[in-house]
Amino acid sequence: MQIGTVIRKYRKQKNMTQEEMAVRLGVTAPAVNKWENGNSLPDVSLLAPIARLLDITTDTLLSFQQDLTEEEISQIVSEFNVRLKQETCEKAFLWCKKKLEQYPACHSLFLTAALMLEGQQLMISNNSDREKYDRYIKNWYLNALESEEENIRYQAAEALFNFFLIREDYDQAEKYLSYLSDKDPDKKRKRAQLYGLTGRSGEAWREYEELLFTGFQGISAMFHGIYQLALKEKNMKKAGEMADKGKKLAELFEMGEYYQISQQLELAVLEKDKEKVKETAKKMLGSVEDIDSFCRAPLYEHMTFREIRQETKEELKEKLKESFRDGDTYGFMQGDEEWKKLIR
Repeated sequence: MQIGTVIRKYRKQKNMTQEEMAVRLGVTAPAVNKWENGNSLPDVSLLAPIARLLDITTDTLLSFQQDLTEEEISQIVSEFNVRLKQETCEKAFLWCKKKLEQYPACHSLFLTAALMLEGQQLMISNNSDREKYDRYIKNWYLNALESEEENIRYQAAEALFNFFLIREDYDQAEKYLSYLSDKDPDKKRKRAQLYGLTGRSGEAWREYEELLFTGFQGISAMFHGIYQLALKEKNMKKAGEMADKGKKLAELFEMGEYYQISQQLELAVLEKDKEKVKETAKKMLGSVEDIDSFCRAPLYEHMTFREIRQETKEELKEKLKESFRDGDTYGFMQGDEEWKKLIR
């Protein structure tokens, strides 16, 4: 809202004529009329007296608004999008630039506008135009980076990383990568990408391999969660499918035989399949010796693992045998001589 419109609005609310207002401020009535019609602006020295006279703050008088509502932001973004499609990029840009100048502290608007302009700018072939927009896009992202909202800061940092990565300014890209949380796996992927582009191949290999290793653990846990749900609902077909997928997953990620078959045992017990229980239990006990085979897998050759001691492996074997002796779980196997020999 322009200052003249604000003056007219609050003057009328106070049932004050232009002449009365002029007398109170020591100016002429035509001067007030010009303010309200947007033909001129009050002198800076008159801003505080006008605000006091109208019982408003100078912020209200100057239409200062630190932030916009989500609806207002959505309306501006929507109009900017329409203008980008229907007008020249330059004309739409100037319209948006003027809007942003009115709300310099609305960080989410700066972020969205920068993303939209960058998407449009990539289609511009003229290098000088692209360089001009680059400057504004970067500054708008930097504005968003000052936001108190963590989500906006994160998106701005991620956008700046991609902005400089595309333009092969890897030092700047790495600078903004540091803004991202270390708990975010996507930061590790971006860092691996950056290492690969800057000749740090050893570090890139290790980052990617660590992502794969932790990725297996996460995906495996999700498969197991679905498996448990299927068991709870007595959907043995679905549980079997999940157990099979878990086995294939461990094989794909080169985790070794122990991890491939461990879930198969529980399913065989539930189905009371004696032969399958014996076969799976034998394989599990036999694979304990090589339970750390993933440490030597080609997929993780650039990673360093802590060695699993032989004593630890022997303890695991004994714990497995002890669990196999549990009468509540394996009572149906007690009369089987081969089973007795296995768990002895």
